[in-house]
Amino acid sequence: MKISSIIAAILVCVATFFLIMKRDFVMELARGTAQEQRSAQEEALKIAEEEAAIALSEFEAARAKRDAANAAVENAKSALETKTDTPATQTSGKISVLAMKSTAQDVTSGILLRGETTAFKFVEVKSETSGTVVSQPLRKGTLVEQGELLCELDPGTKASALAEAQARLAEAQNNSKTSEDLVKKGFASETQVISRKAALEAAQAAVIRAQDDIAHLQITAPFSGLLESDAAEFGDLLQAGSTCATVIALDPIKLTGYATEQQVAKIAVGAPALASLITGEQVQGQVTYISRSADQITRTFLVETTVPNPLLKMRDGSTADIYIGLDGTKGHLLPQSAMTLDGDGRFGIRAAVDGRAQFMPVQMIRDTPDGIWVTGLPENIDVIVLGHEYVVTGTPVEVTYKGDKS
Repeated sequence: MKISSIIAAILVCVATFFLIMKRDFVMELARGTAQEQRSAQEEALKIAEEEAAIALSEFEAARAKRDAANAAVENAKSALETKTDTPATQTSGKISVLAMKSTAQDVTSGILLRGETTAFKFVEVKSETSGTVVSQPLRKGTLVEQGELLCELDPGTKASALAEAQARLAEAQNNSKTSEDLVKKGFASETQVISRKAALEAAQAAVIRAQDDIAHLQITAPFSGLLESDAAEFGDLLQAGSTCATVIALDPIKLTGYATEQQVAKIAVGAPALASLITGEQVQGQVTYISRSADQITRTFLVETTVPNPLLKMRDGSTADIYIGLDGTKGHLLPQSAMTLDGDGRFGIRAAVDGRAQFMPVQMIRDTPDGIWVTGLPENIDVIVLGHEYVVTGTPVEVTYKGDKS
């Protein structure tokens, strides 16, 4: 402990000596250190300025290269356009291409509509009179024939009402005949005869009404079809307008879809139609109805196609793709790889005509797994299918035909 105290005292004395006796030396040492720091900072700033100058020079050089590249691209485009517009000369040499001979064929075009199946008839059979059901109900899914009994109602007092109406009719007939006899003898006026005839007609109407009430006690199927709901249960009380059962007819069945304004102008009643169902089944039919009024929201027109459904496999409300055939036309079936665009962006092909390449625009009829059906070409043509991307209109070509063994 004493040694450490002595060492600490010595250090304090030395520090005091330098601060008091050697003050100028200490201040000079501090100034030297600050000057060295400033020199280092100035050197770093100088290096940074040099690096910035080098980077700026490199940026200017890169921009100059970019401008030169853009100019070269524009010159190449101009040269290409000039080459496209001006037929190539024979001095450029012939380019070997592969071509196929194509002959126009009859091809059917059509319109594809997205639609659904719809029951040919859908009717809620309602009661026309009131009464209690006394028949056993038929269950939904039951096949019924036209005229088959669906619901039978208890006659109640309807039979007695008919008897009463018939008695009043007999009385009115007798009174009318008596009035006519009295008029002939001068004992009655014409007014009495007219009144008795009116009473007779009212009695006849009452009899007919009572007979209809009895006839309406048996509710029958209006057409052959399928019960979509259970018939009214035994003991149910039906009022006039109450539903007895729901009957739908599915044979034939309708396929309904909506066509645009451009499509509907090409469709005609009686046109053949092919439908592909969601189950994968395909059915054939024909167009039976085209709406004359467009949907107010979608501006599309309802198109109905009728197809047979004898086994009732197709259900009401299923999704279907409906392909409606149009009038046939002449077209060429070409591979998709043969299609190209010209300098103006037109869709077409390049053909070999008199030893030179020639662009020909086409219109697509439809796309198939075997290729594309197109129209707008001559009856017979040599279509370049390989190498067409390396030639332009007027380029001399050396043609090798597809399938040529030589």
